[in-house]
Amino acid sequence: MNRPKISLKARALRYLSMREHSRLELVRKLSPYVEEASDLEGLLNWLEESKFLSDQRFSEALVHKRQARFGNQKILAELQSHNLSKDDLSDIKEELQETEMQRALEVLWRKFSTAPVDHREKAKQMQFLAQRGFSSRAINQALRAPRDDDE
Repeated sequence: MNRPKISLKARALRYLSMREHSRLELVRKLSPYVEEASDLEGLLNWLEESKFLSDQRFSEALVHKRQARFGNQKILAELQSHNLSKDDLSDIKEELQETEMQRALEVLWRKFSTAPVDHREKAKQMQFLAQRGFSSRAINQALRAPRDDDE
């Protein structure tokens, strides 16, 4: 039995109904189904004009999803890979900087229940936070912060 062919617009709306997407993401996902390049460009413009597609909403959703586990560097790198505007990125960067220290503390304490006892363990905890994309400033502050078990 042959299934009816799904239109490009229906496919795009289905993707957007599941979660926010960047324009670049939709281009990648829809390209295999495009018959003419102008079709895709016109559809994306219509989606933006109709407020179905929004880089700002996409950015906010991605930041909300990632901020509990990752530092600013990792989140911003992922956002940059979606070709977002420099203005959007600088606004997000400012907002993330306000909370990075607290987020680093939460991530560190979730993973390591006790403070490091020696240089080796301290290096391990520093490396863990660095791999998560936290700045060296946030890492150092998080490691210096007093814990409940230190009292």
